[in-house]
Amino acid sequence: MKILITGGTGFIGSRLAAACLASGDAVRVLGQTNNPVEASNADEIRTRGGEILLGSVVDPETVAKAAAGAEIVFHLAAAQHEANVPDQHFWDVNVTGTQNLLEASARAGVRRFVHGSTIGVYGGRLGETVTDDSPSAPTNIYGITKRKAEEIVDASHGRLSTVTIRISETYGPGDRRLLKLFRGLRKGRFFLIGAGENLHHLIYVDDLVEGLRFAATTEDAAGETIVLAGGSPVSTRDLCAAIARELKVSPPRLHLPLRPLWLAAAAMETVLRPLSIAPPLHRRRMNFFLTSFSFTGDAARAKLGFTARTGLEQGLRQTAGWYRTAGLL
Repeated sequence: MKILITGGTGFIGSRLAAACLASGDAVRVLGQTNNPVEASNADEIRTRGGEILLGSVVDPETVAKAAAGAEIVFHLAAAQHEANVPDQHFWDVNVTGTQNLLEASARAGVRRFVHGSTIGVYGGRLGETVTDDSPSAPTNIYGITKRKAEEIVDASHGRLSTVTIRISETYGPGDRRLLKLFRGLRKGRFFLIGAGENLHHLIYVDDLVEGLRFAATTEDAAGETIVLAGGSPVSTRDLCAAIARELKVSPPRLHLPLRPLWLAAAAMETVLRPLSIAPPLHRRRMNFFLTSFSFTGDAARAKLGFTARTGLEQGLRQTAGWYRTAGLL
């Protein structure tokens, strides 16, 4: 198939591109090379025979060029972790960018538009567990704009076939976010905030890629919004213990109180962000210790025939192996 992947130089997009190329698909990536990791991913995709188009989904002309001739579009480009940027940046990329791509895809005759969204649209409140049936209630600009993008995709179904995938926390080879946790535990510098009982429903990146590819070809998925998550949720405490076992170090025993640190993070954001200074502690980062997610996987099984195959211990072992091989641990 002829496939377009936006955000294809990122973690998930580059793994998806590699899988599609390995299956013989013609792959075009619309992405950016804003850092050495993205540049390296772009080089790897070129080496494997993929086409790289550098640009942003904010630019309609670039998007039209990218969508030309595509049969399947995976829309993974997003503003997510950027610091010291105005809220308008998230609206431009996540909302206007999605609209641009939908318009270009419809004109190009794309058969299936797979929109990569996030479980962040559910939000999450202390003491409550987010499930499949929880209402969307995003609590930050990333989640707010991704939810708006979902609405635009839903409204476009009919002009072209769309599927929205709410992606759970993703880890595996190529991931740099969980690397911080691995490094902190290895050095004995990581501590738990609160009791560590909140839940993470992680998904291994290769499982996610398989689910995304099912979403591109499964007829029953058309028009649906589906959560892709791993086998079972795990608490922060047990996740840290599992990583510690893989690294052969002691798990963290120090617990710091949640409320004072939450208030400190809020104060730092209030004082430092108007000065264009990234706060060393902010509330979104503390969500790692706050929000709980637990999903059934029923919709993924019923609509996609998808079940995650990689257990947590196996996934962490393969992730740690990649970190070591890459010289990151």
